[in-house]
Amino acid sequence: MTTTLEQQPAASAAPQSAPAVGHSGPTASGLWRQRTTAARAFVRTAAARAGSGLWKAAGIIAFLALWELGPTYLASPSTRVFLPPLHEVLAAWGKLFESGTIQGHLAASLTRSVSGFGAALVAGVSLGLLIAWYGQLNAVLNPLLELFRNTAALALLPVFTLLLGIGEESKISIVAYAAFFPVLLNTIAGVKTVDPLLIRAAKSLGLSSLALFRKVILPSAVPTIFTGIRMAGTASILVLIAAEMVGAKAGLGYLIVNAQSSFLIPDMYAGILTVSLLGLTVNFLLVALERHFSRWRTAVGSGS
Repeated sequence: MTTTLEQQPAASAAPQSAPAVGHSGPTASGLWRQRTTAARAFVRTAAARAGSGLWKAAGIIAFLALWELGPTYLASPSTRVFLPPLHEVLAAWGKLFESGTIQGHLAASLTRSVSGFGAALVAGVSLGLLIAWYGQLNAVLNPLLELFRNTAALALLPVFTLLLGIGEESKISIVAYAAFFPVLLNTIAGVKTVDPLLIRAAKSLGLSSLALFRKVILPSAVPTIFTGIRMAGTASILVLIAAEMVGAKAGLGYLIVNAQSSFLIPDMYAGILTVSLLGLTVNFLLVALERHFSRWRTAVGSGS
């Protein structure tokens, strides 16, 4: 009887040590499964992003392929003279870059564009806020603004050239004129679309006019204002290129028209390609700036 009782605890104690040995097995395999699942998820996410990026770039890739192969295999030899393949354009661009020519023309165009765009930005946002806030000022200036905004900037290029000459002043002024109205009109629209309940709530809290503009009106109007700023950025580049083609000794517009008149066709396309890349870069920077100033909207949307 005693022997039986003494053997029972020993028998019952033996199974208690078994789970400790068996417990490490499932833990290791579980960690392995988690790591494998995480690795597979990472691979799937990377593949999805790569596929999405390729799908978005499919149009550009097809265009570049057509530009490279079309003049060689589809166009006649006479057409190829005026439409060289992409590799010839890139080779010409590389030569212009090595000689420093493209950098000099790009710097001249950027200086003029940034100066005119900056002046239009300050004037357009300031005047737009005043016109949108004061109804009487809007009634007085609106007919005049409608008259000028429907007048093409390039139609006034001879006027600016006659009054200011063919120097930097006329080019900066025509850029400022072209970029002013998109900023102005979108600023007015942005302020007028602010929720009136927000303005009443801010006034009921005792905010001053300056604090109301800074904390309520401007943040709410930022997306619409930046739409006008992006339109103005594009307009400033396009108008400047046209102005540089008329009377200039430096700039991307001068490079394009001078290459065309000198029958340097690959150089002409290299200048056009530089203008396109410049426009994409400016738009990318303005979109990033808009996201920076609209972070509060993203935060509110994610929190809801």
